[in-house]
Amino acid sequence: QVQLVESGGGLVQAGGSLRLSCAASGRTFSSYAMGWFRQAPGKEREFVAAINRSGGSTDYADSVKGRFTISRDNAKNTVSLQMNSLKPEDTAVYYCAADYVYSGNYYVTRRESYDYWGQGTQVTVSS
Repeated sequence: QVQLVESGGGLVQAGGSLRLSCAASGRTFSSYAMGWFRQAPGKEREFVAAINRSGGSTDYADSVKGRFTISRDNAKNTVSLQMNSLKPEDTAVYYCAADYVYSGNYYVTRRESYDYWGQGTQVTVSS
């Protein structure tokens, strides 16, 4: 089991940057594929970015490609999301998620596959 705590959200002007972090408890962090999702008011939670167990493979939603970067540090049990060139439509609550991978080394993009979720951190981008 793993517990996830996000941090780094806040209010930023359009064109600005934020870096979100997610700290995971437990000794088996490297066994989990990790992802970031977001949920805007009145909308479903959507995929943003994913990274595999080793950190060598990533995937992004089309809406954030070229602007966001996901990374992880297995020694520190953390996963981060660097968000640049932010737009008002990026405004949402951002969630960190973990999916235990029994074998293989792949990223996961399906929301339903993730077993553990953080409490979320608010990101607001003003125009």
